[in-house]
Amino acid sequence: MSSLVFGFIAAFLLAALPGRIVIDRLRKLGAKQNVSTDAPTAHAKKQGTPTMGGVLILASLTLVIGIASLMPAVRANAGGSFGGSVSALFALLLLTLAFGAIGFTDDYLSLRRGRNLGLRAREKLAAQFVAALLFVVWMAAHAQTGLTTFLDLMPAALTAPHAIDLGFWYYPLAALLIVGFSNATNITDGLDGLSSGLTILISFALAALVYVLYPTLGLFAAALAGALAGFLWWNAHPAKVFMGDTASLALGAGLAGLGLLGKQEIGLIVASLVCWSELISVMIQVSVFKLRKRKYGIEYARANRVFRRTPLHHHFEECGMPETQVVARFWIAGALCAALALLWGRL
Repeated sequence: MSSLVFGFIAAFLLAALPGRIVIDRLRKLGAKQNVSTDAPTAHAKKQGTPTMGGVLILASLTLVIGIASLMPAVRANAGGSFGGSVSALFALLLLTLAFGAIGFTDDYLSLRRGRNLGLRAREKLAAQFVAALLFVVWMAAHAQTGLTTFLDLMPAALTAPHAIDLGFWYYPLAALLIVGFSNATNITDGLDGLSSGLTILISFALAALVYVLYPTLGLFAAALAGALAGFLWWNAHPAKVFMGDTASLALGAGLAGLGLLGKQEIGLIVASLVCWSELISVMIQVSVFKLRKRKYGIEYARANRVFRRTPLHHHFEECGMPETQVVARFWIAGALCAALALLWGRL
């Protein structure tokens, strides 16, 4: 348990203390937010706020994991050939950083072009699947019989058998989970403190779920929560910095990988239902719009949208709810989902 405390506090300090310096540096480098035309008009005031602050999260996480991996207490708790080893810890970190590099490239191109247009959607998605598949290949190479490809579908309290072996199909589904959740956290990052606050809750829930069997994975979750808390110090309303795709893509990938290695796939999904609802709202909006456009024409489709604006947090803003209230209520919903995940996994 001491390793979790160390990971959280160290990552928090490494993200929070240099925050002002990093924000000033990003501003001087011209790393300023280009507000999307799809955002509510009230977001125009956010134009020019420093972005790519996700480097604070990723740098502090990397430093803490690197230092902790050298500590005798951490290495003593590491074991097994799957989720509990130090190699698994670094594989998870590399997955997170790989998605961070994709997001960094997207942010950099947007800044160079002076508008919210970085990598093309198919380019970004292709890069995400490559990174996810490499991680899945590593998982397959270190698979444990009777564990790796099994999925628990029911709460731990049930005594009846509730795990199924997906066999080969576990791996493509794992890659899909990584890419899907990466995009879910990316879409959720649209209001001051929203994504960072929600992913702190998810990280804490996963830390509690995986720590008993895999202390090293618990350390990763605690360090990620600490880095996010340090970033939230500067990202809370009114935000002094945004994380950008640099971190918003990396967070989902890292947490998905954590859930896979810790065999808490369902726990991850339950804890992150708010983020999934954000992604699903966009999918529904786009699908219904295209269907109605093809059937009734563009004017009808525009006048009869399912949501006033997506992602879902923008819908509530368009309904007249202040940004801070939307964030607070989404945090409450996220806390309930995290609590439900803990009950699912522990009772």
